[in-house]
Amino acid sequence: MKCRVPMLLGFVLAVANFSLGVAAQGLKPVKLPPPQIGGGRPLMQVLNERKSTREFGPGTLSPQTLSNLLWAAFGINRPDGRRTAPSAMNWQEVDVYVVTPEGVYLYEAKANTLEPVLSGDFRAATGTQSFVKDAAVNLVYVADFSKIGAQASPDAETYTAADVGFIAQNVYLYCASEGLVTVVRASIDKPALAKTLNLRPNQKIILAQSLGYPKK
Repeated sequence: MKCRVPMLLGFVLAVANFSLGVAAQGLKPVKLPPPQIGGGRPLMQVLNERKSTREFGPGTLSPQTLSNLLWAAFGINRPDGRRTAPSAMNWQEVDVYVVTPEGVYLYEAKANTLEPVLSGDFRAATGTQSFVKDAAVNLVYVADFSKIGAQASPDAETYTAADVGFIAQNVYLYCASEGLVTVVRASIDKPALAKTLNLRPNQKIILAQSLGYPKK
């Protein structure tokens, strides 16, 4: 029986990978342009204008805007691979899922790419409030506790929640600087969304954030 366990595990993983491939069919990886890290509005003015908005106008974000946004959120800003937002013990355990009208992607900071996860418009699935379907993009912050490993502690979930807060605030500041609007959200059907995203048991949805253009 013991010798069959690795074979069974391999079969399960193969099925899971096949299912993900089928789900993402039609989507291709998106190579984002290098982030533009110069310019922007003065920090104190951006802080003064930072706010939550739950109404969104039409329009999609350009690849350049997405690249700038995601770099500001949790991109790499140092040669050693550390990021624009801190994480406890440099776990870098938060994955940013990017939900657009075309599909769901996973932001890969090192390669500056969007990796396909699901094809189709799943914006409405990212929250229980009606406005989430109108946002140009919804970000879903997922903690991957497998990245913590042996360093895990009873406070790991608290640290992870704080790490997500730093990322979400970076998004707020970027949006205020660039004339976009955003709101961070906890009203999520997490079990349903986790199933939609095919998350593993050691992955946990923490928060989501809607953003886009202001409604006129």
